[in-house]
Amino acid sequence: MQPIPIIEIKDLSKSFGSFKAVDNLSLTVNQGDIYGFLGPNGAGKSTTIRMMMSLIQPSSGYINIFGMPLSQHRSSIARRIGAIVEKPDFYLYLTAAKNLEILGKLSGANVSKKSIDGILDTVGLLDRASSKVKTFSYGMKQRLGIAQALLHNPDLIVLDEPTNGLDPVGVKEIRELILSLSREQNKTIFLSSHILSEVEIIATNMVIINKGCTIVEGNVQELLNKGLLKVNFMIDKPKQALECLNNSRFNSSNIVITDTAITIETEQFFISDINSLLVANDIKVEGIQSTRSLEEYFLSITKP
Repeated sequence: MQPIPIIEIKDLSKSFGSFKAVDNLSLTVNQGDIYGFLGPNGAGKSTTIRMMMSLIQPSSGYINIFGMPLSQHRSSIARRIGAIVEKPDFYLYLTAAKNLEILGKLSGANVSKKSIDGILDTVGLLDRASSKVKTFSYGMKQRLGIAQALLHNPDLIVLDEPTNGLDPVGVKEIRELILSLSREQNKTIFLSSHILSEVEIIATNMVIINKGCTIVEGNVQELLNKGLLKVNFMIDKPKQALECLNNSRFNSSNIVITDTAITIETEQFFISDINSLLVANDIKVEGIQSTRSLEEYFLSITKP
């Protein structure tokens, strides 16, 4: 089945005076994606999101959302997007439910008590519907912010650093909420984040940008399997294995041994060859595990 593009950005640029914050950026987000939008500080992520939300105008290039040019269909596109672009703000002395009621009316959404209760249940705050927001933790306010973004049942949810400032429990709650919105409600999620381990866990596809330009885009796992991997061979004769590898074409300074394993940095397609070499030299291979973290990959392609 052909993927359905939800966001198409092509040759997008934005300059502030002589400073080019976004420089010919291109990316595509398909229906159903949890799409990671990554880059170091100052890479142009927030500027891009603000252009997507029509908060600022591009200098050049185009943005299509739901197959429509954003420049010509802002209102109809906006009705299908829910977003947290900056820290969500609420009336602290009103309850969670009352805040959503007011915000729903301001946005023109049809928000009955039943729909508000349903949204609060989705974000795990139904039991605090009657609590004043001033009593909420930072993580609860973030979840209420996502509830606000869901008021009009959007097809696309844009989250700019939704776990910023949260403790590990709060990060986990937001992660589970994003996964639930994707899997159970079939929402498309555009997720800007600097917590790479979280993106690695939940994102299906991603783009990494630097200095306003696209560096790489694609499926998360496929990108992580490119280039050098750390491959751990669980074996019975590590010292013999080290000698074997050092006398082969797989000789490398990046080989580490323990009492039960040997770890080597190599490319994906060499793993089976190394395994065959070890077995041919009477070394029993009990298991193979290859890893490459998104953090390592991110640093390798964004380093100066």
